[in-house]
Amino acid sequence: QKLRAGLIPQVTEGRRWLLIDAKKEVLGRLASKLAIVLMGKDKPTYSPNKDEGDICVVINAKHITYTGGWKLKNKVYYWHTGYIGHLKQIKLNHMIERDPTLPLRKAVFRMMPRNRLHRRRMLKLRVFADERHPFDDKPLVPWTMPPRNIRKPRIYVPRSIKLARRKLAEREAAAAAAAAAAAESEGDGGTAKEGVDRPQ
Repeated sequence: QKLRAGLIPQVTEGRRWLLIDAKKEVLGRLASKLAIVLMGKDKPTYSPNKDEGDICVVINAKHITYTGGWKLKNKVYYWHTGYIGHLKQIKLNHMIERDPTLPLRKAVFRMMPRNRLHRRRMLKLRVFADERHPFDDKPLVPWTMPPRNIRKPRIYVPRSIKLARRKLAEREAAAAAAAAAAAESEGDGGTAKEGVDRPQ
């Protein structure tokens, strides 16, 4: 009942029930797509003052991928209690140990605009750490992420090496041009000499 709380008919009427598998998905990419679906921006009928987004049931949240080797130990979340000097913080790895669904819910929460529809849109996001969820009786539609485009790492080449390579290429081009000119001159001289020595 707690996991179903808030999904009243006023929120779920006319909405699709989407099932998203978060296994091996990148946190930021997944959160940005979920925010678009929750706001309804993927529909032609989108209006910023209406809540027309779909209901997202996310499973396997503990298997989300975090890019960058430093994030698990160095990424810090801050919040304030309201009392003087009570600035709290928690690192990403400790947050995952406490609740694997928290990083995704926080990322989606912070990617949507702060308005009166913010809380109502977040009600339609249900995140679960593993494959178990209480919405088996709903018409769940599988939803897949677009393919990830992994760009090749750019190799840094110092400027001195670039200049040396350019000079070497220029020297090789000049040597090739000189060799071609010498070959042409030798060929022209030979034909001229044959023309002089040729009997009449």
